[in-house]
Amino acid sequence: MIRTLGLLAIVVLAPVAAVATLAADEPARAQASRELTFERGVRPILKANCFQCHGDEEPFKAALDLRFARTMLKGGKAGAAAVAGQSAESLIHQRIAAGEMPPGEKKLTAKEIAVIAAWIDQGAKTARPEPEQPADSHGFSDDERSFWSFQPIRRPPVPELKNGQAARTIIDSFLAAELEKRGLGFSLEADKRTLIRRLYFDLVGLPPQPEAVERFIADESPDAYERLVDELLASPRYGERWGRHWLDVAGYADSDGYSEKDLERKYAYKYRDYVIRAFNDDKPWTDFIIEQLAGDELLTPPYTNLIPEQAEKLIATGFLRMAPDGTGDGAVEQDLARNEVVAETIKIVSTSLLGLTVGCAQCHNHRYDPITQLDYYRLRAIFEPAHDPKNWRSPQARLVSLWTDAEKQQVAAVDAELAKNAEERKAALEQLVQETFESEVAKLAEDQRDAARAARATSEKERTPEQKQLLKDHPSLNVNGGSVYLYDRKRHDEHVKKFDALKAEIQAKRPADDFAHCLTEVAGSVPATKLFFRGDFNQPRQDVPPGELTVLCSTAADTIPLDDPQLPTTGRRLAYARQLTSGTHPLVARVIVNRVWLNHFGRGIVATPGDFGALGGRPSHAELLDWLASEFMAGGWRLKPLHRLIVLSAAYRQSSRRTDSLDAADADNQLLGRMTVRRLEAESLRDSVLAVAGKLSPKSFGPPVPVTPDEVGQIIVGVDTRDSAGRPAGKVVQLGEGEFRRSVYVQARRSTPLSMLDAFDAPDMRPNCSLRNSSTVAPQSLLLMNNEFILTQAREFANRVHSAAGDDSAAQVRLAWQLAFAESPADAQVQSGVAFLTAQTAEFDSAAPPADAVKEPPTPPGLRALATYCQALLSSNRFLYVD
Repeated sequence: MIRTLGLLAIVVLAPVAAVATLAADEPARAQASRELTFERGVRPILKANCFQCHGDEEPFKAALDLRFARTMLKGGKAGAAAVAGQSAESLIHQRIAAGEMPPGEKKLTAKEIAVIAAWIDQGAKTARPEPEQPADSHGFSDDERSFWSFQPIRRPPVPELKNGQAARTIIDSFLAAELEKRGLGFSLEADKRTLIRRLYFDLVGLPPQPEAVERFIADESPDAYERLVDELLASPRYGERWGRHWLDVAGYADSDGYSEKDLERKYAYKYRDYVIRAFNDDKPWTDFIIEQLAGDELLTPPYTNLIPEQAEKLIATGFLRMAPDGTGDGAVEQDLARNEVVAETIKIVSTSLLGLTVGCAQCHNHRYDPITQLDYYRLRAIFEPAHDPKNWRSPQARLVSLWTDAEKQQVAAVDAELAKNAEERKAALEQLVQETFESEVAKLAEDQRDAARAARATSEKERTPEQKQLLKDHPSLNVNGGSVYLYDRKRHDEHVKKFDALKAEIQAKRPADDFAHCLTEVAGSVPATKLFFRGDFNQPRQDVPPGELTVLCSTAADTIPLDDPQLPTTGRRLAYARQLTSGTHPLVARVIVNRVWLNHFGRGIVATPGDFGALGGRPSHAELLDWLASEFMAGGWRLKPLHRLIVLSAAYRQSSRRTDSLDAADADNQLLGRMTVRRLEAESLRDSVLAVAGKLSPKSFGPPVPVTPDEVGQIIVGVDTRDSAGRPAGKVVQLGEGEFRRSVYVQARRSTPLSMLDAFDAPDMRPNCSLRNSSTVAPQSLLLMNNEFILTQAREFANRVHSAAGDDSAAQVRLAWQLAFAESPADAQVQSGVAFLTAQTAEFDSAAPPADAVKEPPTPPGLRALATYCQALLSSNRFLYVD
């Protein structure tokens, strides 16, 4: 039996039945122990479950208005809904406890019912006197308007610490202040080997090479760490790493998704390249947002003869073209597909920039946040001049050529030359056919030759019976362009070779097709946006003007124009983008700094980066979030200074070692008294395997590396050679360097995600991904043990180690550890590795040669053993996790 090392992943699912029972039992006793008010305790429950019939629109069902405590006490047609102090006598409690209300399948939870009962029993109190009418025309309560994320961003004072030495940056002051309240402090600083590996994966998504590690360890200058941070932020690999984070929330894909055809987006990759360059250039986030929402409105149509800087702005609007789009597939229901594109685009915009989920307001007022259905269609009206369902343009019709006039003239000249070449080819082939025919005629009796020529010159329908019989008796006379090669193969092949070469020579002069996958408006088209009754596009109601969500509007400057007379476009998206980046918006800066924090620490200050609303998480450090947002804006909306501020902090540089005191006070590490251990993301894992094996390509940008199913259905990097019936063609197209490019450059097909990435929680773009999962499941271990990519790269890893370390097993173990883990193994680990290699080599030496030995010389047993050892390292937690 061959001895191998592997990774076993065990998932333990805790029983939930007891927890559910406790939750159901929790009700009135616990609720009655605290004082409840209508505004904070009851109204949110009623809004989420009952307002559709008893609060959103008049006349209310059964004349019952549940928007106020006083109208509940007054009641409707059936009498008082609530009797203060007597929940058992209250009609609303009776109906919801019996499951009779609300109608339909969704019912209130036991906890929600208990809250309402406890509030009634406590006297049906309100936090303040209630107005006769809602506080504003939209029905928003004071509590809704005062929700934390809708408040202006203010720069808070920096807390004073008892132990001022704990703070390296202002970030530390905020974090340490919360720890000090609990008698805690930061953990010790991690060692330099841990820090360099953490920084490399965090900032560029790749492992450090051994020489970089040793150079950093040997550098004793006080600013060694700071210089390493600056070096990594300046690396072109930084944009590939952090651009990938934005591509998640943008919903980036190289295919349309939506239907089974999953049509390819041939030029979508230009948006991916735009994002990577923007991050590398540290483009101000204000410009980044404006260009993505309205880059076309910064230009003058028609979009011709664009210089690179102008083309970049047009390409940036690919952000608004990333949603799944079935409108290029004629088999799908077009009206439905068109409206879903608009809805999914709004979801991408709202979750990525606003950190809000506005989608449910498509059908009715938002059940939890102060977002009305009218608000949703105001937002939709911003985008409808470009995404107009009534005058829809298919994905192909939206492409904008980036050829200049000179290139277009060159194309026209090449096309004319190709047409001339085709005519000459046809004439030459006809000449060859005619000469071949004459040679066949010469074989006939002399008195038949003229008749044969006449028969051939006569159309088939007009031939006489005698002519038809003559051609039938002499089938060799039926020579044509498709059969002439049967008569004179040499001349035919010379003809083909000559004109193929001429065609290729002419085509080489033609500029490559160059299009922008972008969003533009049709000049002069200003569609009216309708509010859809219950969200049904077949039931349009009143016209709705464009506008920001009402709860976020503070001044008249928040107005969006119907049609800006100063612009050739409507100007709606441009005006909206400028509102978002004005510096007064309460959400935009908070959302982006929270997302940066999330990708540095594994958890955002707000744990739900795409939902800053009522159902989302509350900030663990609200003042720190606002300080970071204000600092970000004051610093020119640039990300690199923000990164630097975060990674230079004492909080970031902590050890990840757990302690009993920290676990007792902060089990999930929200207070950041230590660093969080994190598993490599899917792309970083694949890229790291390639880097450690010495195969990773540094090539940046350009069309994506294609993917294809292999013989067992796994999606791998490769050219899809299947025919129209899905059958493999049996040939392999070599990709060369492309096979080893970074994962961000691998084609992202919605229907066929790369299996290696899919297993490790690559994002599912339906339509985008606000927060990745990080699972630990058995298929991951099986992949690491059996996947051909892993097996191949383990062999390449072994070859690299053997080339540098020779046959010295101890040297092999040391180098393999340094490459895989950025650290040297302890003596005991070296001894264990050498013992494994010795035993494994003996096992392979005595085993039958591998199957591939028939085609190639067998791999030496020692190298096979080393490959097995390298695979074990790649499968280990030490490789998969960063501490």
